[in-house]
Amino acid sequence: MPLLVAPAMPAGSLGAQTQPHLPVRPGLALRGWRDDDASAVRVAFDCPAIQRWHVRRLDDDEARAWTAQWAGRWRDETAASWAIVDADDRPVGQVGLRGVLLAEASAQVSYWVLPAARGRGIATDALRALTRWSFTRAGLHRLALEHSTANAASCRVATRAGFAVEGVLRGSVRHTDGWHDMHLHARLRTDGRI
Repeated sequence: MPLLVAPAMPAGSLGAQTQPHLPVRPGLALRGWRDDDASAVRVAFDCPAIQRWHVRRLDDDEARAWTAQWAGRWRDETAASWAIVDADDRPVGQVGLRGVLLAEASAQVSYWVLPAARGRGIATDALRALTRWSFTRAGLHRLALEHSTANAASCRVATRAGFAVEGVLRGSVRHTDGWHDMHLHARLRTDGRI
């Protein structure tokens, strides 16, 4: 079955819409962040594994600011983030678009999952759902992501979601333990079924 292809969206068309609620699989969906999600964000950034790759911690005020920023970034069409939520509408992770360039039809993707939700394919399925929406509804052509070459879990998620490794960016990002080489993965709208 051919992949549905949407034309690139002109500036202003994405921000004029409400951020969509996206189904992932039974019992799992993507929705915009709310103020009452700040405690889940704080838990995420208290996790040593998330701190290692994101090089930050958040206190309560910072977690509230983190969740609040996304509405404006959606309107500005520069970035978007979705809470990955379970059947009870509780956040179990995050998937998002960074560096959105509608004129170039491209963006970077990011994701993380709370420790209690790991090992169930949640990040992979959420990334697939976001990728499908990005290519069929948002009109994007290229999605890319980077992760430390030491982050094997992130590499598995990217590969399982169909993001091919394009290369290694040497000494590209500084983490708390020094400079890391980064895998560059990407997926094109023309790569086929998601």
